[in-house]
Amino acid sequence: MTVTLDQIQAPIAAEMEEFEKKFRQSMQTRQLLLDKIMGYIVKRKGKQIRPMFVFFTAKISGGDPLPEATFRGAALIELLHTATLVHDDVVDESNYRRGFFSINALWKNKIAVLVGDYLLSKGLLLSLENDDYELLKIVSNAVKELSEGELLQIEKARRLDITEDVYFDIIRQKTASLIASCCAVGAASAGADKETIERARLFGEKVGMAFQIKDDLFDFGTDEIGKPVGIDIKEKKMTLPLIYALQQADWLTKRRIIYNVKNNDGRKDRVQAVIEFVKQSGGLNYAIQVMERYRDEALEILRTFPASASRTSLEQLINYTIEREK
Repeated sequence: MTVTLDQIQAPIAAEMEEFEKKFRQSMQTRQLLLDKIMGYIVKRKGKQIRPMFVFFTAKISGGDPLPEATFRGAALIELLHTATLVHDDVVDESNYRRGFFSINALWKNKIAVLVGDYLLSKGLLLSLENDDYELLKIVSNAVKELSEGELLQIEKARRLDITEDVYFDIIRQKTASLIASCCAVGAASAGADKETIERARLFGEKVGMAFQIKDDLFDFGTDEIGKPVGIDIKEKKMTLPLIYALQQADWLTKRRIIYNVKNNDGRKDRVQAVIEFVKQSGGLNYAIQVMERYRDEALEILRTFPASASRTSLEQLINYTIEREK
C-alpha cells in the first residue's frame, strides 16, 4: 500500500500547522503591493517537503519537543529557497510555477527581482536577530552551491560535453545541497554535535541526488507529469539517462543525437528521436539503478540514528520522493 504524504507527516502534523502560521506571519509587511505578493506566494505553497526534512531531522537528532530555532531554520530555508525560485523564473523567462502564474508573469521582471531580494533579506534578518549564525552559515552555503551548480550547467550546456562526473557535481550543487541543508539545519537547531550535523547533511545530500535523478527520469515519460515531457532536451540539458546512452553509442549515432539536441528548436520529431534513443540504449534503467543506489546509501545513514516514529517517517519520505508520479 502506498503511504500518502499526510500519513508520513503524522508525527509532526501539529508542528507543521504551527510552522505554517508562523511562516505566514513572517511574510506580512506594511507595504501594500509587497503584502499582496507575499500573500500570493504563501497561498501557492507546494508539498512542503523541505520543512518536513528539517523537523524530522531535528527530532531524530534530539530535538523533541522541537525548539524555536527549528521553526526559524525551516522558515529561513523556505525564504531563501523561494527567493531563488522567484529569481529563477525571471532568468528562465518562465510564466508558470507549479501550475500557477509566476511572480514575473503577473507583476513583471523588475518587481519579481525586488521581491526575491526582499525574501533574501527577510531570511538573513530572521537569523541575525535571533543569533542563529550556524543555521545561516549552513543555508548561505547551500544558496552559494545552488548558484554555482546553475552556472556550471549553463556553461556545459553550450558545448554539450557533460560527463557523468560533471552531471553529479551539477545535481549535488543544484538540488542535493538544499535538501542537505534542510537536514543539517534540523540537526543543528536541535543542538546536535558537529558529527551528527555532518551525518544529517550527508543523509540529505544522498536523498537530494536520488530526488533529482527521479526528476530527470520524468522527462522521458509518456505523460505530462510535473513538467512537459522532453523539456530538458528542448532546453539542451544533459541528464543522466542521455549521458549514459551517449556513452554506449558509436561515433555516428552520438553525432546524430547531439545534433538533434543542439538543433531541436522545439521540434517534436527531433525531441522524440532523442527520447527513443535513450530508452533503447538502456539509459532509463541505468539511471534508475543509480537513483536506487543513492536511496539505499541514504537509508544506511538514516539507520545510524535511534529508531523512532520520526525516523520511520523519514524512511517513508525517501521512498515517496523516488516513487512519486510527479
